[in-house]
Formats: sequence, C-alpha cells, structure tokens
Amino acid sequence: MTNLLETAIKIVQELNPNAKIIEHRNQISITISREMLIETARKLKESEETSFDTLIDITAIDWYKETPRFELVYFLWSNKYKSRLRLKVPLEEKDLKCPSIVQVWESANWYERETYDMYGIKFEGHPNLRRFYMPEDFTDPESGEALYPLRKDFPLMGIPGSLPLPPYPERDGELS
Repeated sequence: MTNLLETAIKIVQELNPNAKIIEHRNQISITISREMLIETARKLKESEETSFDTLIDITAIDWYKETPRFELVYFLWSNKYKSRLRLKVPLEEKDLKCPSIVQVWESANWYERETYDMYGIKFEGHPNLRRFYMPEDFTDPESGEALYPLRKDFPLMGIPGSLPLPPYPERDGELS
C-alpha cells in the first residue's frame, strides 16, 4: 500500500473512528456514515497529503435482500499522486437520503442525478435533483409509485405500459 493511501486512511479514521477499510489488490475502499460524508470528502480533497481533486463517478449497489440494502460508492482520483480511492456509504431502504457533495466536487451534480434516477436515492441539498434519463412521471401504472430501473426488484422485462416505446418497423411493419 502506498504512503498516499495510508495517509488517506489515517485522515478518514481521525474523522470516522468506525470507518471500515477494505483492501483488495492494492485498491482501498473505505466505508463511512453518511453524516461524515461531506467533512471526509472535503478533507480528502483539500489535504495536500492526499489531494483527491477529482470525483470520477458516483453509483449505488443494490444488495437487495441484505441489510443495509443500498451502498453509495464514490470513486475518487488524485491527479497529483495518480491514485484512486473508493468511499462507500451504506443506506437503509427505508431512509434513502444522503447529503449532496456538489459543494465539494461540482461534477457530483450529474452523478447524483443519475443515481437518484436509477436507484431512487435522494441527495439532500442538491441544487436541482430531478430525473436524468427517465421521464419525471416514470411510475407504476397500477400503484402510482415511482420506478427505479437499476433496483434489483425492478422487472427484467420492464413494466408494460409504463413507458411509450418508439415504433419498431421490423416487428410492426412500415409506418405510413
């Protein structure tokens, strides 16, 4: 493990004594609570010893039948040290909220919108949290509940009638 990652772990553990650190093939993942996300992200970005100045992506993992069900994953990169780090934030299904980190990395704006749209995780304090790919009214036709296509309980074949599809000439014949 490089000195940079050891320093990053030390910084995170000072802020989050209960942080869970996992190393796999010299790649580090650190699991922290959502309450400490902004402070931890800011410290990792602004510290000269780590300089994680780039947020590469945000996504979520749906563990479906496990508790906690969801896990947010933040992929960080340090241009100065040419190294990466993953921050993870576990979320319970009944409380899918996390603070927005747009104030730390501006690129989080799009990534948080995408994660909200696909998984239904709300980012508190986001400047414009709305759907990214799906229409705002993408809901179950029967129950009226919002649908999130990357959740593991979303039907593989989709929900009939939930989204109008474009013409399919190969199946339906030529349009007149």
